[in-house]
Amino acid sequence: MLPSQAAYLYIGAFVDELARAGVQNVCIAPGSRSTPLALTFAEQKNIRLWMHYDERSAAFFALGLAKATRQPVALMCTSGTAAANFFPAIIEAHYARVPLIVLTADRPPELRDAGAPQTIDQIKIYGSYAKWFVEMSLPEGTPEALRYARTVAGRAVAEANAAPAGVVHLNFPLREPLVPTPTTVDFETARPAGQPYVAVSSGVRAPEAALIEKLASELAQIERGLIIAGPQTHPDFPAAVTQLAEQLGYPILADPLSQVRCGPHTRANVMDSYDAFLRDEKMVEQLSPAMVLRFGPLPTSKPVLQYLQRHAHARQILIDDGGNWQDPARLASDVFVYDAVAFCQALTPLLRSKSGAGGDGQHWLRRWREIAEKTRAVITAQINSYAEPFEGRVFSELAECLPDGATLFASSSMPVRDLDTFFTGSARRLRFLANRGANGIDGVISSALGASVAGPLALVIGDMAFYHDMNGLLAAKLHGLNAVIVLINNDGGGIFSFLPQAAHPQHFEQLFGAPHGLNFAPAAEMYGATFTRPANWREFQQTVKHGLAHGGLHIIEIRTRRETNVTLHREVWSAVFAQLREKP
Repeated sequence: MLPSQAAYLYIGAFVDELARAGVQNVCIAPGSRSTPLALTFAEQKNIRLWMHYDERSAAFFALGLAKATRQPVALMCTSGTAAANFFPAIIEAHYARVPLIVLTADRPPELRDAGAPQTIDQIKIYGSYAKWFVEMSLPEGTPEALRYARTVAGRAVAEANAAPAGVVHLNFPLREPLVPTPTTVDFETARPAGQPYVAVSSGVRAPEAALIEKLASELAQIERGLIIAGPQTHPDFPAAVTQLAEQLGYPILADPLSQVRCGPHTRANVMDSYDAFLRDEKMVEQLSPAMVLRFGPLPTSKPVLQYLQRHAHARQILIDDGGNWQDPARLASDVFVYDAVAFCQALTPLLRSKSGAGGDGQHWLRRWREIAEKTRAVITAQINSYAEPFEGRVFSELAECLPDGATLFASSSMPVRDLDTFFTGSARRLRFLANRGANGIDGVISSALGASVAGPLALVIGDMAFYHDMNGLLAAKLHGLNAVIVLINNDGGGIFSFLPQAAHPQHFEQLFGAPHGLNFAPAAEMYGATFTRPANWREFQQTVKHGLAHGGLHIIEIRTRRETNVTLHREVWSAVFAQLREKP
């Protein structure tokens, strides 16, 4: 058997097995050494191929697609620095627990460390950010080799999916010739009826009965409890955690990324304005909890972290399914390594409802609700009074006009923080996504467009993050994707104006403000997007609705001033403080 025949049999078995194991999407960047993989994927009818011309964009697109579908996505490139361009997205996937199967083509052993072009050391190039690495064997066309390829493919999908989900990296050394040679040889190594060669089954990490009973008994005695819901993706989590909160009589501080803030589940205990009122020291002092149940990573809100630090005496229980440690302040007294939904569903039936029981618990919950409602009313009145564009109002407007079933993707830095503060909860089914694993601004456009495959999507992004990933816009043109991008352009890094660096003006603009003076309209035209600058908020809502309803790529630019934006944010917070301190 010729070498290329063996390679295509081997890789054909591998790719076929990925499809049998449930992989439905692959993102590919062009290259020569990866030819056997690329041609085999192109022939595989059960895996959709997403072509990208930039490896970095390809990786972030795969990340967004995997986030939105909650399924592993394959990601493939040629040898050399192409693999290195995947790294930022792989880091994000590791921390955000997103399943990716990274396939890198490589030179064979005899060409490594010998000056061959496009050859770098790709062995474990992603270090600890890949939960499993395999240096694949050189392709052979024997039955044993084909069984090996199928087994590795099946295990790769299982490893990527297993909690905590993450990145699997398979490195393929490939010899020339790289193009196929016809062959009639075909060993039957596949299972019949499309079944996977090896079916891997695993279950969720459910809590032990004795432990959960003990916790239920303890919680029954604690009135002043609090639930903090950080980023989550499981569709059953909102209903599970809100039912738990109702039984306990505890308020929930719901980060938008927890998916708890919006939806048809009961939201009577869900707070959506805590980022504003927890900035008030007097409120923080008054709202002293005895118990905190925290699910997953910390919310975006820094005031929430400071609130927890201020009340470090409270027993704080972290519920997380494992992986990277999620307690940066080292405040947790207990860490329960369990599935969040399973935990809630096991605990809730053991609790006697505190509803209507009166006492300190009812006063505690009623106080949180009163503060949250008053805060929301003040925020709404304050931002509606501003004559000039205010960045936070972008999210209050989107809260009114996004349709049921839409996804809102928020960039890091200011957008995700303003989402937390200014987006009001509702009964609509809305999904919130962001790259908050490593909290970077890179690859945001690509990630959002990857997520847009799953349905209507709006992205809110700052001008620096937009500039950072303009290459990602090409995916919308290549694949006919639909998305509305709200570009908040304040000509630089707006978040730094809120930070202590702003108190040192001598070099602030050069090093942190970073004004660029770019006009993004030509970029929109180059990538085939519709570009608009609404004259007012009514026109903004109309443009968003039109873009989501009619499809295509739409870029809506809102121009603001960094200095004014800081002032207006602080005015909002001051108005909240004044109202909360006002005696009834």
